[in-house]
Amino acid sequence: MSQETVHVSILDRDYAVACAPEERSGLIEAAAYLDGKMREIRGRAKLVGLERIAVMAALNIAHESLQARTELKQVGVDVGEELRKLNARIDAALAKS
Repeated sequence: MSQETVHVSILDRDYAVACAPEERSGLIEAAAYLDGKMREIRGRAKLVGLERIAVMAALNIAHESLQARTELKQVGVDVGEELRKLNARIDAALAKS
């Protein structure tokens, strides 16, 4: 599997990251998202240390990820319940035939 070096900028610091060519756009998007979160935290909380800003950004992103996962699970449960109801209606309609 070939790797390429992608250069990204996060909070005015440049980083070179190796990744597979097909992951390039996702890496760039992730870096831009992280950069935005870190800038938001730095501006809002007036934190100075890069490490503190990075940890707070990581916590916020982890929280968002867990919330999204919970919401997706709930959607899956809701869809599953609706499918069970539809199947029951179909079964009832077929039984009347």
